[in-house]
Amino acid sequence: MKRLDFVFFDAGGGHRAAAHALRRVMERRGRAEGIRMVNLQEVLDAIDVFRKATGIRLQDLYNVLLKRGWTLGSGQLLTGMHAVIRAFHGPAVRALEAFWRENRPDLVVSLVPNLNRAMGEALGRLGIPLVTILTDLADYPPHFWMERQKQYFICGTDKAVQQAFALGHPPERVYRVSGMILDPRFYEIEPLGAAERDAARAGLGFHPGEPVGLVLFGGQGAAVMLEIARRLPRRQLLAICGHNQTLAARLRALAHDAPLFVEGFTREVPRYMQLADYFIGKPGPGSISEAVAMRLPVIVERNLWTLPQERYNTEWVEEQGVGLVLDNFRRIAPAVEKLLDPAAYARFRTATGRIENRAVMEIPEILERIAG
Repeated sequence: MKRLDFVFFDAGGGHRAAAHALRRVMERRGRAEGIRMVNLQEVLDAIDVFRKATGIRLQDLYNVLLKRGWTLGSGQLLTGMHAVIRAFHGPAVRALEAFWRENRPDLVVSLVPNLNRAMGEALGRLGIPLVTILTDLADYPPHFWMERQKQYFICGTDKAVQQAFALGHPPERVYRVSGMILDPRFYEIEPLGAAERDAARAGLGFHPGEPVGLVLFGGQGAAVMLEIARRLPRRQLLAICGHNQTLAARLRALAHDAPLFVEGFTREVPRYMQLADYFIGKPGPGSISEAVAMRLPVIVERNLWTLPQERYNTEWVEEQGVGLVLDNFRRIAPAVEKLLDPAAYARFRTATGRIENRAVMEIPEILERIAG
């Protein structure tokens, strides 16, 4: 059995979720006995300059920014973060080399950005191959996901593949899969008949014959969810707030003409998506891909507050025809009207049905091929 390390961290939650989803699929195939889950933040805690300066770990600082909606100027913040990473590159390489020298895997699989250069250099000294699985639809160069170093890439879009080629990576080291890694439950959930679906929606307080919008902004929620609910007083909404208990309490207390069901952190996102008709949220690669997999047309936002690495995701939404991109959620009410126009909604639904994402099922075979 080959020994694989899956590297993740908890900045945003999507990296951990992708790593564990992939492991679950490999476990079910009897191929996960040699997998070790590595939280990169813990390996590098001793040199986390952000924690030394602020008392907050980098991944926790990132999550606070998301929760508060403090993402204006995030491009400049990313530039500053890369400067810090460059300054501490040497100590990071030494820490990673020491970590992997002590317990050498056959293959390291990175599901994190920004630190692949340090991992590649440390592993190169030890003769251990590195595979980077992009959990974004595309890279945000320079030095985000892709580096000019000898390694492998697994990409979920043609754009990401072309970015790897543009850096000089040969085709035999770049693998194209059919999308982002999704939790296996999105493939395993039992379809609901019309009567079952109506009953389940009624159980949440919804009028079964009227559309339901799912509002979801990742595991930390976002303050803009309150504004969206206020601007859609006559629309049935299902709001998932993640770990943001304050936001959930404020939404539950909100006067709303139509039914508004509020959920906190949950592992039942596939079920809730099954009961919804459309998606409103941040343009994260995971949430967009989940919505499309459940055939929900999406409404997302792109402006100065959009995280730079997520801006291409909005272009992808438009290219694929699976939803609408707004410059501000202040325009959410007319956007919902436009989306739910019967002819438009049918086009969006048809477009979601054309995308068949099986990446989490495709990647294990690729990893086995690389590990040899």
